[in-house]
Amino acid sequence: MSESRRVRVQNWRSGATGPDGLRGDRVDGLEDDSIAAELPVALTYNRVSHVVMMATPLDLEDFAVGFSFTEGLIGSLDDIRSIRAIPRSGGIELAMMISEDWFDRLATRRRNLVGRTGCGLCGAENIEQALRHPKPVEKTLQVSHTALQRAVVDLENHQPLQADTGATHGAAWCSSNGDIITVREDVGRHNALDKLIGGLLRGGYDPKSGFVLVSSRASYEMVYKAAAAGIELIMAVSAPTTLAVDFAERSGVTLVGFARPGRHNVYSFPERISTGEI
Repeated sequence: MSESRRVRVQNWRSGATGPDGLRGDRVDGLEDDSIAAELPVALTYNRVSHVVMMATPLDLEDFAVGFSFTEGLIGSLDDIRSIRAIPRSGGIELAMMISEDWFDRLATRRRNLVGRTGCGLCGAENIEQALRHPKPVEKTLQVSHTALQRAVVDLENHQPLQADTGATHGAAWCSSNGDIITVREDVGRHNALDKLIGGLLRGGYDPKSGFVLVSSRASYEMVYKAAAAGIELIMAVSAPTTLAVDFAERSGVTLVGFARPGRHNVYSFPERISTGEI
């Protein structure tokens, strides 16, 4: 299935100049517009349904791995025996076979849910289950403010689906000097980050060798996913939430928000970031 499709739209403009040279409202008629795909993606484990997420059908094996890992459904990539993307009526099934030990743990969790677009906490049965606490990340990363800005300025050049549709979030893995190494996109910000983490796991990247930049706000769930993957710094182009800041402080993650060309705010553990180049 394609990650986008073309549709016919009617184009209306206010204050446009018409054929007579006068300004006013104008309907230009029909034109093609590119729309990002969003469809149900069902994740099943050992032939048992677990969750249905609304996602973009792109990099789905990365999504399966990243979601499984950040949700604590597997402990490592080796716990997944196989992944198959199976077209279904109206959507896609990601059929995974995981180790019996991890499947037994999954069977005790009783977490079946239907997620909205990338909804990370829908269906959690209680507050304790919703607010999970992975072990604190290590403190080995050193970056510069210049490196962070280098990634911010370059992000839009690595989001082809966003450039085509204007409807997707991006999650970028960046080297410690700010070079963007790889990006994943999705209509859901959580999905984009899960895809990125899955791609990192499958590619053998060292989570301590760089940082994550996301084209969204920094919610608790985004910081949690970074911490669960051992990532020491996450930077968001929009604002963090109070819970995201609190969780970053507890988990040892450096949280950077309002990351725009020429500016960003550091909300936790600024000692990882220096002036000048690293």
